[in-house]
Amino acid sequence: METRLAADRARIDTCLEALFDSRQAVASRLEEAMRHGVLVGGKRLRPVLVYAAGRALGAEDATLDAPAMALELIHAYSLVHDDLPAMDDDDLRRGQPAVHRAFDEATAILAGDALQALAFEVLARAPDLPRLAPMVATLADAAGRSGMVAGQVLDLAAVGQDTDLAGLAAIHDHKTGALIRAAVRLGGLVVAEESDARLAALERYAGAVGLAFQVHDDILDVTGDTATLGKASGADAARHKPTYPALLGLETARAKACELVDAGVAALEPLGEAGVPLAELARYMIERDH
Repeated sequence: METRLAADRARIDTCLEALFDSRQAVASRLEEAMRHGVLVGGKRLRPVLVYAAGRALGAEDATLDAPAMALELIHAYSLVHDDLPAMDDDDLRRGQPAVHRAFDEATAILAGDALQALAFEVLARAPDLPRLAPMVATLADAAGRSGMVAGQVLDLAAVGQDTDLAGLAAIHDHKTGALIRAAVRLGGLVVAEESDARLAALERYAGAVGLAFQVHDDILDVTGDTATLGKASGADAARHKPTYPALLGLETARAKACELVDAGVAALEPLGEAGVPLAELARYMIERDH
């Protein structure tokens, strides 16, 4: 698993660097801020899921590069905006100054805007994607008013409020889960029709595993340190944000994450042996820090 993850992360990093290197910069400061928001590291979980889901259905890596890049660009834009003082007000991201700290708030806002637009450009210009329209729709739905942005609004509204498990799940189903589901759907759509039952299985897997990843992140905010996380530890508690450890307790939250992974793995049954790498990935991402 370590070898596979390292190879996929290296592949997406190479693709993203090549994307920026191939473009003529109109505004150099904007370009530098965009690079800072994308190329300074990260787990690359979403593109890894694009590759894993696509391979499970028989796609070649080269056909998965564009959707993997597009999704990571959307994720990067969301982090640039999340870190702003008006949002989560974080100074660190991936162990480096957040974009608004390395540059300024206006540049960070514009860099996020440009990264979002670039994501759709990369996908729209990709060759040999027969289901381009549903892929663009998938990315738009996951990123916008019905997905990640809606989740961010719900998250901000929950700060300092009493939120139950159902409310917390709704926040993360949109804020985090939407892009996780989009990752496996985009990978699958490279080779499968929208009606393909395997695509539905992948989305059920991603729904459960995406929430498990968020529970795991909540746990790490309690148990991790700034050097490991690449951002300030304990930030959620300091902002009085609802989290799974706060609502369930640490050990019950860990059990919840494992339960969700089990449900996600069970959803892969229609894929047979082809789904094994996805199952291994889900278990690895939850177990490696415990």
